[in-house]
Amino acid sequence: MPATIHESAYVDEGAIIGEGSRVWHFSHVMGGASIGRNCVLGQNVMVGPGVSVGDNCKIQNNVSLYKGVELEDGVFCGPSCVFTNVVNPRAFLEKKEEFRTTLVRSGASIGANATIVCGVTIGRYALIGAGAVVTRDVPDYALMLGVPARQVGWVNKAGDTVAERQPDE
Repeated sequence: MPATIHESAYVDEGAIIGEGSRVWHFSHVMGGASIGRNCVLGQNVMVGPGVSVGDNCKIQNNVSLYKGVELEDGVFCGPSCVFTNVVNPRAFLEKKEEFRTTLVRSGASIGANATIVCGVTIGRYALIGAGAVVTRDVPDYALMLGVPARQVGWVNKAGDTVAERQPDE
């Protein structure tokens, strides 16, 4: 099944979009970006050059994935969540050489309006609460809430809170 691209979306030459993926209204996938199979990119999503999105990811409305962001398979990005790419930006200074890689591991979920500061890794099946600000690495299966985000518990693969960290598969 080929990808579905809405007529208002832009997909630049050199972008790769996997089978069964859907790119909705006013979204832009830049050249050099790679979107896996069976992904959904909601309204007004921007995927920058060099960004890698795995299979079965859901990226909700108004999310920008800048160069340096990598999403493994099965990642959920809630509406208007934010990824940064420079730790200390300045409008009057060029800092493209300071872009940091942000890795979101398989099965992780990021809530609406959460902010992910560049250079961190979010562990497998971790759950980032709505509005949280992640400033450091997140363990697998961790439940993170607050500003700055702090671990308040554990979740299982289904996203339900549990008493202890789940065993690795």
